[in-house]
Amino acid sequence: MMKESQGLKWLLGLAGVIVIIAGLKSAETIVIPIMLALFVAIISMPFQRLLTKRGVPPSLSVLIVLLTLVVFGSLLVTIVTQSIDSFISRLPTYQARMQEIMAELLPYIEGHGLPLSKELVMEHFNPGQAMGLVGTMLANVGSLLTNLFLVLFIVIFLLLEEAAFSKKLRVALPNATKQLSSASGFMRQVNQYLMIKTTISFATGILVTCWLWILDVDFPVLWGLIAMLMNYIPNVGSLIAAVPAVLLSLVQLGVGDAMLVAAGYIAINVVMGNLIEPRYMGRGLGLSPLVVFLSLIIWGWLFGPAGMFLSIPLTMIVKIALEQNHSTAWIGIMLGSEPLDEAVAKADQLAQQSGES
Repeated sequence: MMKESQGLKWLLGLAGVIVIIAGLKSAETIVIPIMLALFVAIISMPFQRLLTKRGVPPSLSVLIVLLTLVVFGSLLVTIVTQSIDSFISRLPTYQARMQEIMAELLPYIEGHGLPLSKELVMEHFNPGQAMGLVGTMLANVGSLLTNLFLVLFIVIFLLLEEAAFSKKLRVALPNATKQLSSASGFMRQVNQYLMIKTTISFATGILVTCWLWILDVDFPVLWGLIAMLMNYIPNVGSLIAAVPAVLLSLVQLGVGDAMLVAAGYIAINVVMGNLIEPRYMGRGLGLSPLVVFLSLIIWGWLFGPAGMFLSIPLTMIVKIALEQNHSTAWIGIMLGSEPLDEAVAKADQLAQQSGES
């Protein structure tokens, strides 16, 4: 009887997850701006609290944060949309140049004994289609930025509500102190992860922009923005971000400069991703490579480009939330990237805390 009830509980939980996923998929036009607003609000809250601690009234601190977001967002949208329009207008030229480069390389490749013909290459790898895919990706980025003003309106109300939320919770719930303590621990970890990840991603975007500007590659700010967004996706994100910039530099400047662009991407991501980020992030705020790959597929299927961008932050928030509850902490441990001895130590610590409570 116990096994049947346990199995029924798991089936009901799985059914609930499927219903939630179906609901999120059907309501993606509403959910995507709300998720982006939550992402921006969580990042902005530490600055708002800092202003409040320094004596700035809460409403004025919200206004200062929002003005900063509006100025930065408007400038970014203007630059990026103009770059995307210019790139798409030049796309036929880039496609024609890419086909010329492939035609020039084919005799060299055939001279080394590789059985490749122009028809075979065009059938399996059409360089014009490759540049077309870059244009489609940029169009998706542009459509993502068009929701910016709706996102900012949601952020306004989220930041205004955050100031009074704890007071409302104390009045509404009898054991509010315990719940607020648990929620503050959860929000602290989420803030830590998002702030560190966003700072490192922003620095990555700046470095990529400067490197491409030095090499005189077209639209360096656009490729820097894509590098910043893709940096939220571990392992594969940096590769995805490098492809369009390397292809464009190959078309625009030649093979030598394209190799320099690729080398710059590799150097920047090795330094930022393998040296700086682990030092500040810590192992406890990581995901296993399998979870990274699956979350990229699932969230990308649910919400498209916005889901791919938010896939790792969303999965990381789910992991942190699962670790806050003793009954679900084992799932959070399974999602993490900690070595086996650290995972065992964390499990023992959680079990000890569960026994004490």
